[in-house]
Amino acid sequence: MRQRYKKILKDSCFINTFLYFCNRIAQTHQSIQSVIYKPLNNKDYMKKIFLAALLAAQVLTGFAQSQDFKPYEEKMNKLYAEFTALNNEYAALRQKDPKTMTDADKQNIERIMAKGDSLSEVHTALTLEIVKNFRDTKYPAKYIADAFSGFTYEQLKDALAPTSGYYKEESLKPAKEYLAMLELRRPGLMYTDLVMKDMNDKEVKLSQYAGKGNYVFVDFWASWCGPCRAEMPNVVEAYKKYHSKGLEIVGVSFDQKKDAWTAAVKNLGMEWPQMSDLKGWQCAAGKVYGIRSIPSNILLDPQGKIVASDLRGEDLQKRLAEIYK
Repeated sequence: MRQRYKKILKDSCFINTFLYFCNRIAQTHQSIQSVIYKPLNNKDYMKKIFLAALLAAQVLTGFAQSQDFKPYEEKMNKLYAEFTALNNEYAALRQKDPKTMTDADKQNIERIMAKGDSLSEVHTALTLEIVKNFRDTKYPAKYIADAFSGFTYEQLKDALAPTSGYYKEESLKPAKEYLAMLELRRPGLMYTDLVMKDMNDKEVKLSQYAGKGNYVFVDFWASWCGPCRAEMPNVVEAYKKYHSKGLEIVGVSFDQKKDAWTAAVKNLGMEWPQMSDLKGWQCAAGKVYGIRSIPSNILLDPQGKIVASDLRGEDLQKRLAEIYK
């Protein structure tokens, strides 16, 4: 009985809303009729006809769009609730002393990170769908502002097309700044050299490896970066699988402490060349390649041209498999 009542209430609300808009349209229609039957040699009358017709169209369009938005609002709200629950779970684990963490705790952290990646993929896909379906409105802006860091260069460039209905929204300023950073490492550009020190304090250049006839994967990371450490087994796997076929990897660390950097290289099994200026977020690579978050990376072709950026997980493995068939 209660469910039936809810359905009736819901339907009646819809009917009342629909009737309201029908009434608005009827009133608009009457105003049009009153104008039509007046002499039409006056430009003001034609202007009134046009404005009345435009108002009717806006009423219908606004009502339709509000109905179209609703399913996306519900999906996003559900997604945000899952993100919040996951974040709370992770925050509780972080309160623990690392020395007392059990294997179960570590497995929970890995599960949380994997779930977070999965939710991020869904978030990105849903936001791109909203962009596609509502490009001429302001509606996508708030979601792009939340999700842009998960976009590829091509996706973000398309989402921030100046012709969109939301392009001038103030909330998109960070997304536009991020796109400008991505422009510095977009596919098609030639690499820019980096000069730093290796773990033995000897000067090393990216140009010692780039443009020498092999693909080079330049990995931007740091010992203190949890997501970097979580991704590293995937990079190690790629190196073991494809180094003998010509793949070179160069690690560029955003560390500040040499001991932490060198210890992480050893503990994570990173057997490839490393470089760092030990300046943290002031690392020269940040400015040259627009790195504002890590892990990040670029893939250079044998001539030193950037062919991809920010490849992680299965995307990295698939791209290398295509290269080394």
